[in-house]
Amino acid sequence: MHYQSTPVAASHANTRDSFIRKTYFHVFLAILMFTGIEAFLFKTGIADQIMAFMTGMNWLIILGAFMVSSWIATRFAQGSRSKASQYFGLSLYVFFEAIIFVPLLYIAEYKTGGGAIESAATATLLGFAGLTAIAFATRADFSWLGKFLMFAGVGALILIVCSVLFGLSLGVYFTVGMILFAGAAILYDTSNIIHHYSEDDYVAAALQLFASVALLFWYVLRFFNSRD
Repeated sequence: MHYQSTPVAASHANTRDSFIRKTYFHVFLAILMFTGIEAFLFKTGIADQIMAFMTGMNWLIILGAFMVSSWIATRFAQGSRSKASQYFGLSLYVFFEAIIFVPLLYIAEYKTGGGAIESAATATLLGFAGLTAIAFATRADFSWLGKFLMFAGVGALILIVCSVLFGLSLGVYFTVGMILFAGAAILYDTSNIIHHYSEDDYVAAALQLFASVALLFWYVLRFFNSRD
């Protein structure tokens, strides 16, 4: 995560408010971009081709490609002072998220049915709003969650890899655990926005927060898909 030496929390109130507005505006833009890409992929039939392509592939390859592309996108957004590079990184990350979501959305749309996508989106937005309200109401510094998220994330990744290699089913308890993990990540990111980012890092902050919201949506949607 990229911070400058002077966090926005130490700046004038107007500067802090401006930074927060810019950050959440860019999160909103990222969500709109994600939604637009998905709508385009499904309406044009490209989603069918992506689904067929991914179905025949080892998910470890897909996961590895996504991790590498996410790392590259994050480096552009958080490792550069150039706003053009930061916007490129954010856009690239949203694009790759949209691609990796296709199989899950495809299952929800054509196999699960019953408005799973709408229900998951609503639950995700409510959870995001509630966690954001907690962070801003308490003004608590949740940076201590960083180490927990790092170790829990590594553990979850190991479980996912083992499930692919050995054909194990992680089940609904893993999904619920990852929903809680994503919620903790949103608290952590929101706390960093309040306390630690500098005023020029709103694009990087938006990418980090969007990534956590997307993770929450992924596992909430998996939970709704598991009902049938």
